Amino acid sequence: MHYVCPVCKTDNNYEFTFPAVEYICRSCSNLIDISQNTSLKVVKKPIENVVLEIGKKGLINNIQYHVTGTITRKYGTNVYWREYYLKDEKGNDAFLSESEGHWVFLLPQSPVNIKHKSSKLIQLVDTTYRWYETTPCTIHAAAGFFEDKLDFNIATYKEYVNGSRMISQEQSDSSVEYFTGKHIAKSTVKKAFNITDLPNYYGIGIVQPFYINVRQAINILALTALLICLIQLNLVMSRTNANIFEQEIEFASVTDKELVSKSFELSGGSAPLEVQAYSDVDNSWANVSLSLVNEKTNEMRYTSKDIERYSGFEGGESWNEGSRNEEFNICGVAPGKYHFLISAEKEGGIPDPFKTGYQLNNGDFSVIGNDKGEFYIRNNKTKNIQSYSQRDMLKNEIIGMNNWLNQPKEIQKLDSIITFAIPIEYGYPQKSEANPSVRIKAIWQPVSFWNFGIVLTLLIAFGIICHVGKGYFEKAKWNNSSNSPYQV
Repeated sequence: MHYVCPVCKTDNNYEFTFPAVEYICRSCSNLIDISQNTSLKVVKKPIENVVLEIGKKGLINNIQYHVTGTITRKYGTNVYWREYYLKDEKGNDAFLSESEGHWVFLLPQSPVNIKHKSSKLIQLVDTTYRWYETTPCTIHAAAGFFEDKLDFNIATYKEYVNGSRMISQEQSDSSVEYFTGKHIAKSTVKKAFNITDLPNYYGIGIVQPFYINVRQAINILALTALLICLIQLNLVMSRTNANIFEQEIEFASVTDKELVSKSFELSGGSAPLEVQAYSDVDNSWANVSLSLVNEKTNEMRYTSKDIERYSGFEGGESWNEGSRNEEFNICGVAPGKYHFLISAEKEGGIPDPFKTGYQLNNGDFSVIGNDKGEFYIRNNKTKNIQSYSQRDMLKNEIIGMNNWLNQPKEIQKLDSIITFAIPIEYGYPQKSEANPSVRIKAIWQPVSFWNFGIVLTLLIAFGIICHVGKGYFEKAKWNNSSNSPYQV
């Protein structure tokens, strides 16, 4: 398409092939009647927020379009919107309408397909559209080539809306045209025409969709909730409470050192580990320190708990506080292989008298005596203690234990050891310490429902927020309409 302006002699040359009736010179903005090659009038050039130049190509819905014309329409004194005329390679028409940064892609529609159901409702195929508003407007500025004569008189636009779709009825003089429109994203326009800057959004567009597809989101949320429920059910049914550790530990045996427990295996979902501790405290305290060690990663989780119980008599009434039993949790213990490191202490403890006694068989047995002439042998492995009231009985037991019957020198040495090496200052067992031990039990609890409940609650809350939010969004979209279905 090649035309030379009869006014300013500018060459208006584009790749268009449709039969244009009028064009506006890109240099002097004269509206030229092509058949007469004369100027009809000078038209204001569209500048503000115009982002698609005449002749620009773009791909929408896999169809390539040329921008053949631009019209800025005016409503009232200060309301403007822009319409871009498009042509595909077959000469079919399409339009892009932009108002306050919101874009609508429109195609011509035959009036025979439109059914007027009432003064406010029309129907196209199986979809009903509600009357949004009627807008009288005029052409404020224009540029490009047009196959119909431009009408600068007042035209009436009547929009009908259903969600993100619309039907636009344009009436000018005695002619009526219909267009079906659909919201098109700003990013889609940018990509289609390879442009970077577009007008900013303002308010909510007439066919702007909600930010997310609520129905699709609720379906995804429901499916997610179902999967979570099935996973939780499997975790609960696949395991039960597991008593993984139970032992009574003497305070004397863990003085200044830690007890290393046997290894244990945990399988299933992550769950809290409950530790129960009991000590026979009486107006005193005890403390248990416990570390859970993951044998694969060497990760250590430490916890400590005081056990206290006090009682008395005051003002004619007895009182007590605290407890001999305490419980605490190690939360979120994952499956794996573990062991405990345990230490404990208590108020007012004394050393283990057997530690300073005479050691037999490389420390497997310990011997002590008291100031009353009583003797005790403790098996350091089983903690069993055997008492002797006579020195000779103790001597014979040690001789038999070490097989010294034919070794007089060893027996002579034993006599001197029993006489002088056995400590008597502890006064065992009369001065043996009260509350000698603490009992510890560890139970791996079932999988917690707490996180499960939180996730389900969040999913349900998100679904409700989406549903309510869409209602407010739709109501706000109809605020500028005098035919809003939300009016009271």
